Amino acid sequence: MAGRHATRGSHAALTTLGALVLTAVPAAASAAPPPAPGPLPTAAQTLGADRPSAEVLRALQRDLRLTPEQASAKLVNEAEAGTRAGQLRNTLGPRFAGAWVSGTTSARLTIATTDASQVAAIRAQGAEAVVVRKTLAELRAVKEKLDTAARRAATPETPVWYVDVPSNRVVVQATSEQAGAAFLRGAGVRPQDAGVRVSADRPRPLAEVVGGDAYYIDNKARCSIGFSVTKEQRQGFVSAGHCGRPGARTTGSDKAAQGTFQASTFPEKDMSWVEVNADWTATADVKGEKEQKVAVAGSVRALVGASVCRSGSTTGWHCGTIEQHDTSVSYAEGTVNGLTQTTVCAEPGDSGGPYLAGAQAQGVTSGGSGDCTSGGTTFFQPVNPMLKEFAVTLKTSSGQSAPAAPGDQGAADAWSAGRVYDAGATVTRSGVRYQCLQDHQAQPSWSPEGTPALWQRL
Repeated sequence: MAGRHATRGSHAALTTLGALVLTAVPAAASAAPPPAPGPLPTAAQTLGADRPSAEVLRALQRDLRLTPEQASAKLVNEAEAGTRAGQLRNTLGPRFAGAWVSGTTSARLTIATTDASQVAAIRAQGAEAVVVRKTLAELRAVKEKLDTAARRAATPETPVWYVDVPSNRVVVQATSEQAGAAFLRGAGVRPQDAGVRVSADRPRPLAEVVGGDAYYIDNKARCSIGFSVTKEQRQGFVSAGHCGRPGARTTGSDKAAQGTFQASTFPEKDMSWVEVNADWTATADVKGEKEQKVAVAGSVRALVGASVCRSGSTTGWHCGTIEQHDTSVSYAEGTVNGLTQTTVCAEPGDSGGPYLAGAQAQGVTSGGSGDCTSGGTTFFQPVNPMLKEFAVTLKTSSGQSAPAAPGDQGAADAWSAGRVYDAGATVTRSGVRYQCLQDHQAQPSWSPEGTPALWQRL
């Protein structure tokens, strides 16, 4: 978000960290859009992976040690892989056991299934097939037992647990084998259904009570702005829940009055949204290196193994890869579920800052371990659940409007811009049924008939 009094240097620097975002859902029109001339856009074109920001490319080259050509190819491959994975998820149904990308340029897409008869169908889509024992639903059921156990008792010696899709198992990160085994027993999880990884790391929320170039909460704590959002005519930003409680006041980096926390959840989830005053304006930008801006185009969730870059007020702009989705982290303040684990580094004060996969918003920094000198692990709160829970709209670089299709008005499952759709959801558009391929908040220009990267016609 950009402050109208941006003549102050420190304030201008803050506003590019990841602006407020919320645009009213466009009003329905009376006619469906005319058919798009020529071929439909590819997944890379829809997600903006074919025209990446120079800031993203430079950071990928530096942090992942890629050549310029490899960085460009990686973003395109990851965008295309997401669509193919979504199509195969829909084809496999309950037999689906996960998907991930690998290789220097993410050229290898792997799909796991419990049904060996589906291997040929997977390979026909250009993906590698792995036959495994447990479906993704079964793995999540095991993790839910651990989530339930953590609600009954503190888990300081087992701070992290997650579904590890490539290994087809649930993993508990513990300070010792004994602590991990005890957690599994207490949760009623059999040893063959989960593994233990021993590590001394103890993730912590990355907030800090010192000054810096970010936003301040009640003139005490400092965090980083996530993504700009809007809610009808109101503007603001999403950030981490541990940064502030509802009613807490925020100021900008120059201590100018900024806004108020409207909602916040922590622990269980780590999400919040702040409404800003009239001196601030929502933008679709995130701060890259040296005050350069990276435009946000949407919120399509990236696969395990995909590259991701983060901006924060303490350590700036850094990149890494996604290791797992649906990770639970036990902080001293309580357990947070549904986080995504990454290899990106971060330090105190980076909390709440945005993660991007190319031009697609992924989430905001929750916590982690290590630092940006020796390296570390960080976790982010995914953005789509935040947008859905707070009923806010991501501010993007599109700004287009989408008319409603005739005959869809009043239909309970009619596609609607601004709504958050999970993979597998079905909608109606112009009387045609579509199934969602990838988690995302629908952008006005992303109607199903024009975005085969996100929707599959039934």
